Amino acid sequence: MAELAIEVKGLRKHFGGKAALRGVDLRVQRGEMVALLGASGSGKSTLLRHLCGLHRGDAGSQSEVRVQGRALQQGGRLSPEVRALRADIATIFQQFNLVERLPVMTNVLAGALHRLPMWRTLLRRFPAAELARAHEALQHVGIEACAWQRASTLSGGQQQRAAISRAMVQGAKVVLADEPIASLDPSSSRRVMELLASVNRSSGATVLVSLHQVDYAFAYCPRTVALRAGEVVFDGPTHELTLDRLQALYGAQADELFPEMALRRPAGRTEAPAGSAALPLMQAA
Repeated sequence: MAELAIEVKGLRKHFGGKAALRGVDLRVQRGEMVALLGASGSGKSTLLRHLCGLHRGDAGSQSEVRVQGRALQQGGRLSPEVRALRADIATIFQQFNLVERLPVMTNVLAGALHRLPMWRTLLRRFPAAELARAHEALQHVGIEACAWQRASTLSGGQQQRAAISRAMVQGAKVVLADEPIASLDPSSSRRVMELLASVNRSSGATVLVSLHQVDYAFAYCPRTVALRAGEVVFDGPTHELTLDRLQALYGAQADELFPEMALRRPAGRTEAPAGSAALPLMQAA
């Protein structure tokens, strides 16, 4: 049996008196690329924030989160090893989380901070090997020419590519992408998803990407976990998410998951990925 990269048991989270997660269970094997699907308010971002330790489950609950076989949190308490665990976890946010006044290269090199002494961090004096690694990552995502520009001068798609470069430099074993294409145009969205798939293939990193666009889940993620109102309502091969099933799961919210273009394969994809046999059926619908 393959080793687990992510294991979640009975995860519960309330904000005030409102339940955000209702006993979520999730198991993701190492090397998988999984879509986390759901309409706004379904709990996708909240779940991802628990997986990197930014949120804690309800105190006193039986909640448990394990990453790479090690406990990240349990019963609403973070593990004493959480900082060491975070070195293996890269989080890519919708709003990029770059320091806009700093050069792109410096932002990308932030991925190496966990393995460098503090004095180098403070003086921004990075070893040649780390600079070479960052430059290679920028080449991989196609923005090496922007390396010494201020991050604020990049387009949204370029900034997201810089964030992916930072994850590559970090050497993360688990990549959590929280709505990474929500604010991007279709061309940039395709590029970002292709790069996440490339990171998954080339490094073997486990990728869990939250989406509310069904077509991108079909195009890039063999498996989908669907959330609704803080509960897992589907977990299986993406090709089993037929239009009828999505409508049954989400009702009126289904319109958010497949707007007018959501049932088409993204432009530029000339063939359906493995496991996407339902795409022609959904396109015909």
